[in-house]
Amino acid sequence: MAIVASAPGKVLMTGGYLILERPNAGIVLSTNARFYAIVKPIYDEIKPDSWAWAWSDVKLTSPQLSRESLYKLSLKNLTLQCVSSRQVFTNYACVCLLFASRNPFVEQAVQYAIAAAHATFEKDKMDVLNKLLLQGLDITILGSNDFYSYRKQIEARGLPLTPEALAALPSFTSFTFNVEEANGKNCKPEVAKTGLGSSAAMTTAVVAALLHYLGVIDLSSSCKDKKSSDLDMVHIIAQTAHCIAQGKVGSGFDVSSAVYGSYRYVRFSPEVLSSAQDAAKGIPLQEVIANILNGKWDHERTIFSLPPLMSLLLGEPGTGGSSTPSMVGAVKKWQKADPQTSQETWRKLSEANSALETQFSILSKLAEERWDAYKCVIDSCCMKKSEKWIEEATEPSREVVVEALLGARHAMLQIRNHLRQMGEFAGVPIEPESQTRLLDITMDMDGVLLAGVPGAGGFDAVFAVTLGDSSSNVIKAWSSLNILALLVREDPRGVSLESCDPRTNEIASSVEVDKLCPP
Repeated sequence: MAIVASAPGKVLMTGGYLILERPNAGIVLSTNARFYAIVKPIYDEIKPDSWAWAWSDVKLTSPQLSRESLYKLSLKNLTLQCVSSRQVFTNYACVCLLFASRNPFVEQAVQYAIAAAHATFEKDKMDVLNKLLLQGLDITILGSNDFYSYRKQIEARGLPLTPEALAALPSFTSFTFNVEEANGKNCKPEVAKTGLGSSAAMTTAVVAALLHYLGVIDLSSSCKDKKSSDLDMVHIIAQTAHCIAQGKVGSGFDVSSAVYGSYRYVRFSPEVLSSAQDAAKGIPLQEVIANILNGKWDHERTIFSLPPLMSLLLGEPGTGGSSTPSMVGAVKKWQKADPQTSQETWRKLSEANSALETQFSILSKLAEERWDAYKCVIDSCCMKKSEKWIEEATEPSREVVVEALLGARHAMLQIRNHLRQMGEFAGVPIEPESQTRLLDITMDMDGVLLAGVPGAGGFDAVFAVTLGDSSSNVIKAWSSLNILALLVREDPRGVSLESCDPRTNEIASSVEVDKLCPP
């Protein structure tokens, strides 16, 4: 029986760079863009030649990348050895069969999830675990289209840059590929990302699916309770696997959101993962993961979502993504070189972040306590530019709503200003001039509360928060500016157990590739 788990992508609305250090907080919104992991046995029965019960087979398939990798899993030390990896590219008459680059995020997710089972199971459950492993693990990963840019496919079809054109693409559309040489010997995958945290969502989905498949956790009930210890287990294993695959201990907000959903987040102390480095010293993974599971995970999360009648929009400018690690490195270098200026900039940015959180909290409370006045103001302001919102403050109950809306806008303008200054000091384009122009135009549109660059900034998709029914007008305006509005919306749901394979149609390109290039 196949187990399917999914995890969402994210948008870090506040906390860029500051979230790297405790106790700074960030507001991270989970989205309806999800990564799926499908886990099932390779064999119906245990193979007679199961390598003396010492090795198991693992198959990893990524249909969107036309990639398939085969591994041997050592049941003694729980490590993977890649025995075959192929990638097939098609581009008109060109067909290329290459050795595929390996996926360290999935590899680490598999190893640490299995190690967690070994570390937590009693002896009476080990036979069941070994039987499952000896039947092999067939893992398929799929990412929602919104994780990637399909702008060129839309343009190639002569379609306008609209969400409708994006929605017309088949779910889990395969990527197109560039042919770098005329003879077709060197094919390079073209995979532009939109900055939703695909690696974190993918890692979390694989960990969750495996832990459920192996019987370590029960996602069917734990997903209904965001405080469940089962979700905490997914979080710890996914954070560990993701950090090891990245080669560094990041803030973890993307993995946390993939597990728990939308939250106000304060990072864990990096020291909690120090024992993970012991795996490189030859210490068994099950011992390493046991120490990590028993560590002091001191991250903080408080439930958060946008106030009622507000929507999240993301727009892809088509200028390509940015390298978050290199930008973070440049900012850290500036911090060391100019501690006085950097500390002052961080203090001001932190205050602006807190101010935006406060205004959102006020708006949510007003919606709960004074719904009629709240709804009336939102319905009116969604058809006006922000400079005219004050006209809606005709009585005290409506005035406080208007003040909170304007307060949120002011806080966001301050956040953007401090991020631009940080980028100028560090010499990196946190809010590039092209993004600044787009964001200024967007914030001047009817019904737009705020707009900004998410996370570390750069040239990834921009976000906007709109009021009432104003989203459609913003989407049309973006299209006229050559900005593709994505289908992404806020969805507070974190990691989830799905009832079936998310593909409604077989991915045609994969079938065609198999016919053209048989193994």
